[in-house]
Amino acid sequence: MTTDFSDGLIADPLVAVRAAHRASIQLATTKGVLRSQTVYAMAEALKQQQNDILEANTLDLEASREMAVPDLILEWLKLTPERIQTAANLLRRLSELPDPIGRVMDAAYQIDHCQTYSQLMPLGVISLIYEAFPELAALAAGLCVKTGNSLVLKGSSEASHSNAAIAQALWSAIEKNGLPDGCLQVLSSDQGASIRDLIVQDQYVNLIIPYGRPSLVQQIVRQATAPVLRSAMGNCYLYWSPSGSLDAVRWILIDSHQSEPDPVNAIEKVLIHPSQNPSSLIILWNSLREKGFELRGDADLVAEFPELKLAEESEWRQAYLAKVIAFRSVPSLEAAITWINLHSSGHADCLVTESYQESRSFALGINSASTYINASPRFSRNPKRGDSIFLGMSNQKGHRRGPISLETLTTVKHIIQGTGQF
Repeated sequence: MTTDFSDGLIADPLVAVRAAHRASIQLATTKGVLRSQTVYAMAEALKQQQNDILEANTLDLEASREMAVPDLILEWLKLTPERIQTAANLLRRLSELPDPIGRVMDAAYQIDHCQTYSQLMPLGVISLIYEAFPELAALAAGLCVKTGNSLVLKGSSEASHSNAAIAQALWSAIEKNGLPDGCLQVLSSDQGASIRDLIVQDQYVNLIIPYGRPSLVQQIVRQATAPVLRSAMGNCYLYWSPSGSLDAVRWILIDSHQSEPDPVNAIEKVLIHPSQNPSSLIILWNSLREKGFELRGDADLVAEFPELKLAEESEWRQAYLAKVIAFRSVPSLEAAITWINLHSSGHADCLVTESYQESRSFALGINSASTYINASPRFSRNPKRGDSIFLGMSNQKGHRRGPISLETLTTVKHIIQGTGQF
């Protein structure tokens, strides 16, 4: 018998954001230990309700296959016991991290007869609009509870049963620990106009995070009146300097595609110098083909190596989000930097070189959130070293560029304490 997970879902975005706003005022003043306990309880709830979640996911997968949903979305949608366990482990790790709220920092200025300082505070209401990736809701909920923010979730219709099942698990943890009712709102997936209705609620929503294909992100950026933190996926570039190692390039390209299910920082475009040894190129391409990659090239490379498929001009700005890599010839490092700044997605770009001067020029010249020198940009939500959990990567300048972490979901309040002297 199939469980009905529809209870608790809301069809009207305005109702949801108002309730989330009311709850955020209370949530901001809760103790850090209670918020951490709730995040841990979320992890336990996912584990306890794993079978129900997998059952719901099977319904979504069956319906999506019947509707000929693209393979990319099916891969993002598919849940396994391992993926649920990974989400639970992330939540447990998140619960152990220090409470970011109330962290006091020195201010950059002082006022006469006053003590001036600043501290991190919750943003208020955050909305995650996401395409497939049902387990992402759990991580977003954990990040928001940990930072004292309310969360409004809007998932895609392909994952409607999975999203509702995960929401039930999260709600049970929130209720068990007595957090404010309404701090987690889940919008029904079958309301076609709900995304537009949600992203214009700037009176209540303090930040919108879209997560999915570039078309979804661009749509929300164009239509939203509430602040948007753009996430980015794919279309990362690598420049292979003439001094760079073939083995390094091969390893970095393959490794960057290994994070599952969303290789956020996968390198999909490679720029090479005309002096690059043709035999090295052939060795690299054969290695990539053996790993299942499709290879493309610009007109010059295709003319010299007909085994490459011609890449259209529009492709250099687009993410493939697949095991596809396109190669292009550029005359210099400076030309590579210019090309990357114009065409990459702007969140993670790479250089392979043995030249210190080239590495400095690349690091300073690339206009992206992250640059990698002789290193793989492979994305991890929980790096082995450090105390960070990442929801994704942001490529925009402005609000917290780069990895989307706990600090990304906070803001700074300046406090000026007088001494009584006038």
